[in-house]
Amino acid sequence: MTAQATPRHRVSTMTARMRDLVDAVADASVWSMDPAEAGATLVALTRLAAQVSELQARVAAHADTIHVGEEVGTSSAANWLAHTTKTTRAAAYGAVRLGHDLEAHASTREARAAGDICVERARVVVRWVDRLPTDLGPETLAKAEAHLVAEARHHDAKALGRLGRRLWEVIAPEEADAHEAEILQRQEAAALRACSLTMADDGDGTTRGRFTLPTYHAAALKKMLMALAAPKHLAATQGPGIERRPGPEALGRALCELIEHYPTDRLPTTGGVNATVVVVIDEDTLTGRLEKAGVLDTGDQISPAMARRLACEAGIIPAVLGSNSVPLDLGRRSRYHSEHQRIAMFLRDHGCRA
Repeated sequence: MTAQATPRHRVSTMTARMRDLVDAVADASVWSMDPAEAGATLVALTRLAAQVSELQARVAAHADTIHVGEEVGTSSAANWLAHTTKTTRAAAYGAVRLGHDLEAHASTREARAAGDICVERARVVVRWVDRLPTDLGPETLAKAEAHLVAEARHHDAKALGRLGRRLWEVIAPEEADAHEAEILQRQEAAALRACSLTMADDGDGTTRGRFTLPTYHAAALKKMLMALAAPKHLAATQGPGIERRPGPEALGRALCELIEHYPTDRLPTTGGVNATVVVVIDEDTLTGRLEKAGVLDTGDQISPAMARRLACEAGIIPAVLGSNSVPLDLGRRSRYHSEHQRIAMFLRDHGCRA
């Protein structure tokens, strides 16, 4: 599809003029702006971006209605926009969908056109208003939308979402608590269905993962990790003067500590055995006479130092293997030293020798 040579519609004409105006300052230096002017200009540009974004969504919805791109074989205006502008399909579909949503939400569209609210807040307003029963009537729905739009001028998208959950306090205060409880119950059920955890071994000693948790469980996990990453805990377990690490690394190490110290006897058994990671090392490596990698029951390897460190807190099972690594004799799980021997060595060595 070729671009129109001479714009006729006033929106097209104004778009061309705006581009010319922006081109005129494309290489303008801003170093001479004082703080007051820089701040005011930044706010004005943010509002302008919101206004342009609303105009884009409005035109995108119209383009979808008149099937722009159909003449060149694209299945939708959103696909045509994504291909033509090299934006992602998600962004293109989002613009079209927002344009259609704003057609049905006049107050939200007007606030967007005035540059008062950003895309994220507009989507929050639309989402919560659309969740209201349609049998409430147009006047009640318009009242609810106007309330959220007014609040959107003073709150960010996250805070606005919390206000949206309490929207019934505006339209039916006596039913607000019951409706909020119903909403939360549905959200919790959906969150449980959305639970997921994926991990992929990078092959360089690290494993990357992604997870989705219900809000309660995520909050509980964060509390655990923050406690383990707290300077007071680190000083108590690793001694004073411990290096302060960046937040993500500190929380990552806290997760490792949580995994290492979670009691396996609280986990369900499989085949009569607790969920246990087996590390195979020979006695010389365990005592530090050799530096040979330990082998996990998954086939992965860990360093001798890590194997010895884990042995400080783990049970040890002596085993005699044949030439083909076939177990010839397997002893009972025990600690390498008794409790009293460990206390004596701790006093002698001022800590774990591993």
